[in-house]
Amino acid sequence: MTRWPWAAAVLVLAVGCNREGKEGSTARAELRRVSGSTLEVIPHEGQLPYCLLYTVSQKGVIRQLTMTRENRSIKCETGRPIANTSFRIPAQEGPVKLYVIFSDQRIPAGSVAQQLYELRDRPNVSGMDFRLHGQAFVEQLEFTPEDDVAPVTGGVVGQQGEVTDGTEAPPPDAPEAAPPEDGGT
Repeated sequence: MTRWPWAAAVLVLAVGCNREGKEGSTARAELRRVSGSTLEVIPHEGQLPYCLLYTVSQKGVIRQLTMTRENRSIKCETGRPIANTSFRIPAQEGPVKLYVIFSDQRIPAGSVAQQLYELRDRPNVSGMDFRLHGQAFVEQLEFTPEDDVAPVTGGVVGQQGEVTDGTEAPPPDAPEAAPPEDGGT
């Protein structure tokens, strides 16, 4: 009879912790679309200081986006894009999963890429899945690249703000160009 109060207390504690873990969990990084196929990844406040960034496409192509000479993780500042740059994902690769691996120390990127290759078919990957020294967390994001619209260049802006390619003749009621004030000299 004395077991029931303890069992009820453990059950309430377990349910409360479970809810708190789900509601309290927040994203470690944010993905910002710059254009159809270009993105930035911004770490949120309170993340570990170093990171690696990889993409895995539906076709199985794994890309390491944070490359350094030493091939190790880089310093990642909260609120600023990783590597202070944007990354272009080829639209023909289709949707990709982005893996941001935060760590408390610089880790070798090559071994992480190999482990990611081994884990690529898993729906979710955590820091515990990698054989890393120190503390590590993984943020998994998804991105679907789209074809970028080519910029229009070389146009001539008319008096009314219309843009032409410059080969069209001016409208018949357009005023002629005024001669230079200094007489052309």
